[in-house]
Amino acid sequence: MNMTTENPSTFGVILLGHGSRDPLWRAPIEAVQVRVQRAQPQSPCCCAYLELTEPSLGQAADQLVAQGVRRLRITPMFLGTGKHAREDIPRLVAELQARHPDVQVEVQASVGEDARVTALLAQIATE
Repeated sequence: MNMTTENPSTFGVILLGHGSRDPLWRAPIEAVQVRVQRAQPQSPCCCAYLELTEPSLGQAADQLVAQGVRRLRITPMFLGTGKHAREDIPRLVAELQARHPDVQVEVQASVGEDARVTALLAQIATE
């Protein structure tokens, strides 16, 4: 897994989930974070949440920028593109970019829209 060809120390990833009061809910997203960190240990990766859980997207971005990240990829950990992905995430990203105008921010599509994810879900459902 090669996330970028540029200086990896300036590239970071935020895995953005919805959030929940139940700490067990975060386990799958945190497991993805561990796998990303193992695959790209020189590129910081952290989790962030829209509500009910910290850190927020802004807090996570501030932390990565303080570590020297200048290119940030936000990966929404949602199965579909609902209100959060259409409205909340763009608003939060605009706020983030206003605070950090020197940071390039890329927002990926929700993971559930990736054909590899839907194929794996179908495989899991039919095994």
